[in-house]
Amino acid sequence: MNQAVSPLYAAIDLGSNSFHMLVVRHIDGSIQTMAKIKRKVRLAAGLDENNALSLEAMQRGWDCLSLFAERLQDIPSENIRIVGTATLRTATNANQFLEKANQILGKEINVISGEEEAATIYKGVAHTSGGIGRRLVVDIGGASTELIIGEGFDAKALTSLKMGCVTWLERYFKDRQLNHNNFDHAIQAAKETLQPILQQYTDLGWDVCVGASGTVQALQEIMLAQGMDEVITLAKLKRLQKQAMMADHLEELEIEGLTLERALVFPSGLSILIAIFELLEIESMTLAGGALREGMVYEMVPELRQDDIRARTLCSVQTRYQLDSSYGAQVAALANKLLEQCGGDTWIKECQGAMLLESIAHLHEIGLTIDFKKGGEHSAYLLSHLDLPGYTRAQKHFMAEVARRYRDQLSSLPEQYALSALSGKRVLRLLRLAVLLTHRRNPDLEPSFTLHAEDDKLTLCIDKAWLVANPLTAAELEIEAHRQSDMGWPLSLVE
Repeated sequence: MNQAVSPLYAAIDLGSNSFHMLVVRHIDGSIQTMAKIKRKVRLAAGLDENNALSLEAMQRGWDCLSLFAERLQDIPSENIRIVGTATLRTATNANQFLEKANQILGKEINVISGEEEAATIYKGVAHTSGGIGRRLVVDIGGASTELIIGEGFDAKALTSLKMGCVTWLERYFKDRQLNHNNFDHAIQAAKETLQPILQQYTDLGWDVCVGASGTVQALQEIMLAQGMDEVITLAKLKRLQKQAMMADHLEELEIEGLTLERALVFPSGLSILIAIFELLEIESMTLAGGALREGMVYEMVPELRQDDIRARTLCSVQTRYQLDSSYGAQVAALANKLLEQCGGDTWIKECQGAMLLESIAHLHEIGLTIDFKKGGEHSAYLLSHLDLPGYTRAQKHFMAEVARRYRDQLSSLPEQYALSALSGKRVLRLLRLAVLLTHRRNPDLEPSFTLHAEDDKLTLCIDKAWLVANPLTAAELEIEAHRQSDMGWPLSLVE
């Protein structure tokens, strides 16, 4: 019996710097990326002083779309969305470009307003990034910068500003000099552009800040390549500005982790982001899981709309890998009970710790779908490499390293940036105990127990009759107590 093939969806974004195409399919309650194609077209660089696109710039765009058209021919027309953004909003001869572009693609391009672009970016962020509370989203494009404040799937403020990494390059780094003067002018001009929305955004406020642009992605790749964590701060931006100014000319720019493709527009994008951080007094920013193209795709698949992005991700992974979801829920519930008895967030120290403990509990057995003997190793590999909307790169790495150690051999966690070393160690300890205490895979057969914590000293008081009736688990708990104690993490068993 043939299974129905999941339909493909395509989202194309004709940006001011690059043209992008994302091809996905909807499977098991999630989006699976099938292709990502990007071409540096630099459309905005083709605008003259009268905002007319040069024939050369239009030809670069048409050539790129001819490549994209090949991939579109087997995708249902209703599953394709194509948008043009800032440069095509600005160009006085945009119709000339669009007429031929529509013919090439066989599908009409929709030039969206700045506000609609911001709204779609926010949908892409909301569908792919976890966290609760109000979020500020920043997306620095080639010719426009979108700032959005929203909560859940609802945007409270949407703004599209006429500044971007290509336009700022042409305006403030035209001489290709990387000096204080150019950077200062670029940063000050960005602040002046931001000034009209400052009061509204400050009054609304936000709990977390996420970046959803190539500039922010490039920054994170640089920071990780240089051994920093993934959280962007003003101090790190200033440090990267100093690194950039070590080169006299833009063509000589070499920063560890910066790709040649991104180097040309990096200083201008960095200047805009520094201005945003300083003017809005942003403490920290992380990279969003998606933006404009993801927002376009999720709009075409309405059944994926769910407020709890992480819950949707966990359910999708469990379905795809045929995990025992009821057992995952049992381990998560017992791990949470252990945590509460230890003092909850006051013991793990960070609220993210409880969330990550629960997430790992649901997925820790994923490696068994490959092989039992190295189940932990396989779990670590899969969790490191799967696309997990709602979780940051650092959180995925942390979950992978804890899942690697969920049973048998115990070792210290490597350096990671999702939680402090102390909190990470405590999450690992609780997961291992939860797995041991649920070995019969039935909540009704769990023992009566209490877990008491004095700093890192744990005392597990467990029902004697249950231990007698479950001698293998009793022996495994004794072994676990020795393992944790030998690591300098005291664990005592009391009947």
